[in-house]
Amino acid sequence: MSISTADFKNGKCISIDGKPNLIIEFQHVKPGKGGAFVRTKVRDVRTGRVNDLTFRAGEKFDEIRMETKEMQYLYNDGADYYFMDNTTYEQLAIPADIIGDTSVWLKENDVCLLQYAGDELVDVQPPMFVELEVVDTDPGFKGDTVQGGSKPATMETGAVVQVPMFINNGDVLKIDTRDGRYVTRV
Repeated sequence: MSISTADFKNGKCISIDGKPNLIIEFQHVKPGKGGAFVRTKVRDVRTGRVNDLTFRAGEKFDEIRMETKEMQYLYNDGADYYFMDNTTYEQLAIPADIIGDTSVWLKENDVCLLQYAGDELVDVQPPMFVELEVVDTDPGFKGDTVQGGSKPATMETGAVVQVPMFINNGDVLKIDTRDGRYVTRV
């Protein structure tokens, strides 16, 4: 389906040079002299890179349907990560290179959001908060308090998180996956 610059809306996905781009913001400009144009800020869905582009008014683009699916993470075998659709019980294998750095936040049986541009998987979003066990950190000492600074802790998935000094091996922590920040001890 083709749309023109007059149909632009924030959040629409269009194809620019064969690549899916999400419209972040746009502005129609009608100068006193010359033709109208549209200033647009778009994010490349594959790379996450934001670009400022200008188009002539009325220019046409192919619209790409964006879809988000909730799927449960099952396990990985080193090369692929396996997810299951909870409604159809269909399993999907996703190569590790597509998962990328998100893999440190994936814990078995957690529900993740898989984002598709058309039929192409472009992003895997883990839950906003995950509960992970500390497997390696320096021991805490009596008198350590929340305000006393922080130390690195390796979690069960391999993620390294800065935690307060009183955290010990075996503690289960709530972690914000958006920025890898310690939230609280569970």
